Amino acid sequence: MRKVAIYGKGGIGKSTTTQNTVAGLAEMGKKVMVVGCDPKADSTRLLLGGLSQDTVLDTLRNEGEDLDLEDIRKFGFKGTVCVESGGPEPGVGCAGRGIITSINMLEQLGAYDEDEKLDYAFYDVLGDVVCGGFAMPIREGKAQEIYIVVSGEMMAMYAANNICKGILKFAEAGGVRLGGLICNSRKVDNEYQMIDALAQKLGTQMIHFVPRDNMVQKAEINRKTVIDYAPEHPQADEYRTLAKKIDQNQMFVIPKPLKIEELESLLMEYGIMN
Repeated sequence: MRKVAIYGKGGIGKSTTTQNTVAGLAEMGKKVMVVGCDPKADSTRLLLGGLSQDTVLDTLRNEGEDLDLEDIRKFGFKGTVCVESGGPEPGVGCAGRGIITSINMLEQLGAYDEDEKLDYAFYDVLGDVVCGGFAMPIREGKAQEIYIVVSGEMMAMYAANNICKGILKFAEAGGVRLGGLICNSRKVDNEYQMIDALAQKLGTQMIHFVPRDNMVQKAEINRKTVIDYAPEHPQADEYRTLAKKIDQNQMFVIPKPLKIEELESLLMEYGIMN
């Protein structure tokens, strides 16, 4: 079983990209579990057809610790296993602890056991890794490979570089590696070239460039992935391609984070090109 974590700046389209990629893998016949590591509990919405998932933390609060696996997971698009960690009540406690609690609970209940026959476990993780709780999949070796969703915007690139610092910090202890950057296009100038150059400087690859298309929003409004909602649309093929590239990926590296001056220089170089 491959354990994959998807990181990226808040609002970059990380959960949407994750779910559409997982739909592509499921369509290929892969059995995938998605563990949502965001207090909003929206990491499985498109796979389940709505926000119908009780989170692990809510279930623990309401029913106590005597739980079965079926109490905290649901099955979505093409048998995808869906789990939402959830978080504390607003303004109380640390959201990162929800990730720790949930993954430990899944392990105790046998979610990763061989008889579950999972090909992939995907962790969809909020923001970058400044918080120890959100760094947990990297820090404790729960994820083996990381993909970072990024765009050609400065703060998205800054967050990607920060995440690489987290991977570097824990790479030797946990064995985690960077699998590549996923560019979720915002249609900024020279975006493809800029993220490709960023990937090379980090020592990795831009594994796929996902073009911006309104079909993604239309599918989201209908509570579905693009592959489910409009399987013949070109955007569905983009996510299928991304899923295949991840499935076939052999490039896993310890990244080389940039200094902030290098990052700004890269942005200026490509931002002013004609």
